Amino acid sequence: MHYRSEYPDTPAARDRFVIDLRGPRPAHDPWRYQSVLIEDEPTERGDSVRVGTIFLTGRECPWRCAMCDLWRGTTRTDTPDGAIPAQIRAARQQWRDGGDVISRLKLYNASNFFDPRAVPLRDYGDIANAADDVEQVIVESHPSLIGERVDRFRQYLGERQLEVAMGLETVHPSALDALNKRMTTDDFAKAADTLRRLGVSLRAFVLVAPPFVPQEEQDHWLLATVAFAERCGASVISLIPTRGGNGTMEALAAQKLFVEPTRAVVERSYALVLNRAQSPELRAPRILLDPWFQHAT
Repeated sequence: MHYRSEYPDTPAARDRFVIDLRGPRPAHDPWRYQSVLIEDEPTERGDSVRVGTIFLTGRECPWRCAMCDLWRGTTRTDTPDGAIPAQIRAARQQWRDGGDVISRLKLYNASNFFDPRAVPLRDYGDIANAADDVEQVIVESHPSLIGERVDRFRQYLGERQLEVAMGLETVHPSALDALNKRMTTDDFAKAADTLRRLGVSLRAFVLVAPPFVPQEEQDHWLLATVAFAERCGASVISLIPTRGGNGTMEALAAQKLFVEPTRAVVERSYALVLNRAQSPELRAPRILLDPWFQHAT
């Protein structure tokens, strides 16, 4: 494939760049979830619980982030009313039939939970009912959508905890801009503050070896990003190895703007974060490595 010689420097042009390099999108039934996963995860109490993840099907994210390939599991049209609760009930029944018991539930829709075109507002109550026997629900969202809808869903959950996962990615200023997330670190911090005021915990996604960061500076900016997430009050920081495969990342690699991390690089980066110096004034977050790590070679 021939890649353009230069990565665009404006958001609109980057949108076109990212979309033009996409491969085909599979057709998906909006009433069927993509997949499920159960894993053990440490808690803020110091113990470990079984966490179930449902990878939901719904409308794609309106942002065109350079590193994202999650659009493959989404639809072009708005998510129908009732589809998300139906997917959750079906996934949970599959677990029950297999004898699997979970304590916490991740609802990851490859988009933004608080985008009403991806998760209809009228479904909030049914979604909460479908998660009636777990202690915590974790959803994902772009920082710009953190607001009144978060509080509305939190109220439906009642005594159950709500955690929102937001992609911080990197605090390298030019790299964060180039990733085309259409946000700044100030935006992230403001969203984190809103979550804190609402009594909602924060999970921050941080990229390992993101594009646009010089190789010799990767360690510095990884630690700086983790430190920023800590200052924002993140209770969990999930490290995600940046991967290729969406067209844009291959174009960036051809332009020497991205080097996909090897397993050795990911392991070293994870150890670097675990062994970092920490502020005594801040509560140490749990540091997790995303399951994508399993695909690093």
